[in-house]
Amino acid sequence: MARIPFTGNYQDLSSQRGFQFKFLCEKCGNGYMSTFQANTLGTAAAAAQAAASLFGGIFGRAAQTADTIQAMAAGPQHDAALDAAVREISPIFKQCTRCGNWVCEPVCWNKKAGLCESCAPDLDEEIASAQAQAAREQATEKARGVDYLGQRNLAQVSAAVCPKCGAKTQGGKFCPECGASVAAKRKCTHCGAEADGTPKFCPECGQPYGA
Repeated sequence: MARIPFTGNYQDLSSQRGFQFKFLCEKCGNGYMSTFQANTLGTAAAAAQAAASLFGGIFGRAAQTADTIQAMAAGPQHDAALDAAVREISPIFKQCTRCGNWVCEPVCWNKKAGLCESCAPDLDEEIASAQAQAAREQATEKARGVDYLGQRNLAQVSAAVCPKCGAKTQGGKFCPECGASVAAKRKCTHCGAEADGTPKFCPECGQPYGA
């Protein structure tokens, strides 16, 4: 196994039907799948097991024999499949001589520097990212300088939706859909106090409106 590199960052997806592996970039986490390799011995064992479950007897002994053969060959066959998968996938990966990580060449390898982008970031990408960050910060600063409230009276309590038809009021005093007043004050007939909105009881004396 010493000749097989980057064996610490792969997922073994093998089953009785065959062998397949996913190799992961240690920087971005992207996975690269190897080609599926059929396990002829495993297929034969599965067929023998199916026959044994149906007929028993001599087929049962054949299934046990197939399981034994498969157990004996699973290690070397699996290692050979892993070796083949590594040879297939290895052109996609580079090992950084600075940090030692195996990274995918298409995304995380800085070809000019000969190092991974964690150790030697791509300057063009860094500049583009810095420009985008600066643009966001400038947009935020400029947005803070704009008066979005205009002449709206923030001391006046107004509903977000019309109490009559349920349409959004858009900050207006009257509903843009039905024309009902959404910021009208209710006057208590008992104490004369005014309340914003449409409360059911007077906030000053507690008497119900309309009583």
